[in-house]
Amino acid sequence: MASARTTAQRPVEIEAGGAALQGDLALPLPPRGVVLFAHGSGSSRLSPRNRHVAGVLQDAGLATLLIDLLTAREEEVDARTGHLRFDIGLLAERLIGAVDWLAREAETRDLPLGCFGASTGAGAGLVAAAERPERVAAVVSRGGRPDLAGDALPRVRAPTLLIVGGDDRPVIAMNEDARSRMIAPTRLEILPGATHLFEEPGALETVASLAARWFDRHLARPRG
Repeated sequence: MASARTTAQRPVEIEAGGAALQGDLALPLPPRGVVLFAHGSGSSRLSPRNRHVAGVLQDAGLATLLIDLLTAREEEVDARTGHLRFDIGLLAERLIGAVDWLAREAETRDLPLGCFGASTGAGAGLVAAAERPERVAAVVSRGGRPDLAGDALPRVRAPTLLIVGGDDRPVIAMNEDARSRMIAPTRLEILPGATHLFEEPGALETVASLAARWFDRHLARPRG
């Protein structure tokens, strides 16, 4: 069981990709690394699934930044059209802006950084990893669309964990295709009986545990 930790939390605003993006930064004291969350299709930084995973990571001593990659106005447009959530170029540009923001902030600039992406956010996270190889040290995808990273996949250096539900067959195929194009150390973890949103009893807890172990292995540094 993780020990109780003091965690400082505050809202942040990040200028990235021509927009002012809202985020929530949580800093366990002391943090051993920081994980940037990229939400998926039709979701936001308030996603209960991502917040659950973030809480487990915080208990493990990792800071987290959950950020909305679309503005409130863009969210309204996307709710009607659904096209912005698949604009990986736009989402990745803004995620890279968040990576650069974390590199400037005194509280996080010296911390090893990872990305946790869900659905289309996984594609954006892998593009960010390819564009900022010196900063992004690990990637975890939950029910993600890593295939959407396209030509960026062979340029990713960060060790990448792909987690997919065993009953989410179309997404399994997409992850297998993406994995075949990657050079970085990559692991595909298929959870038997789980569907796309990991709503089955214990499924999301397993996702959080796998993510915590992956980031602990690739991000955490000895204290002091």
